[in-house]
Amino acid sequence: MAAPRTPKARAQALAARLAEEYPEALCELDHSNAFELLAATILSAQCTDVRVNMVTPVLFARYPDAAALAAAVPSDLESIIRSTGFFQNKARHLIGMAQTLLERFHGEVPSELADLVTLPGVGRKTGNVVRSVAFGLPGLPVDTHVLRLTRKWGLTADDDAVKVEAKLCSYLPPGEWGAFSLRTILHGRRVCSARAPQCGQCAVEDLCPASSLPTRR
Repeated sequence: MAAPRTPKARAQALAARLAEEYPEALCELDHSNAFELLAATILSAQCTDVRVNMVTPVLFARYPDAAALAAAVPSDLESIIRSTGFFQNKARHLIGMAQTLLERFHGEVPSELADLVTLPGVGRKTGNVVRSVAFGLPGLPVDTHVLRLTRKWGLTADDDAVKVEAKLCSYLPPGEWGAFSLRTILHGRRVCSARAPQCGQCAVEDLCPASSLPTRR
């Protein structure tokens, strides 16, 4: 097979190969509804999903919905989420998010990105996670793994997440945005780490301009 000649063609080839490698593109944050995913994603900032998943069972048992979380005593909430780091800011964001849901959205998590990013602690990445995972709507979350790998793969030279999101969305059909992001994140965690990329075990090494291995024939 001839190597893709354009970033768009390479993006589509990568998406197809990653789909073969990771057929079930699953979010690794434990949740049972959009509210839980939203809260967990806020907590995941500068924290591992594994750590967040250790905290959220207690968090969701104590604050199962927006009404309960909006009324939380900050110090009580902080004690639950302390191990995720930046716990004071995160507690403030969680309470503000819940209060805004009650004030503007009848306590329900909105599905439109324009609404999601008005919630405290919610940027485009978090909003796109909720859209694509909880609602099954087009959304392409750009986290550090997506930024790093899409530059490595030659899909973009930008380091601005908003510009990278727009570029990737122009390459792929909307229905593939969320899955591409999830699979790229999984690949970055499991195979292509920043410090020790395992090119010999990489399913997309022949599509990667940065690969240390010879192109497969």
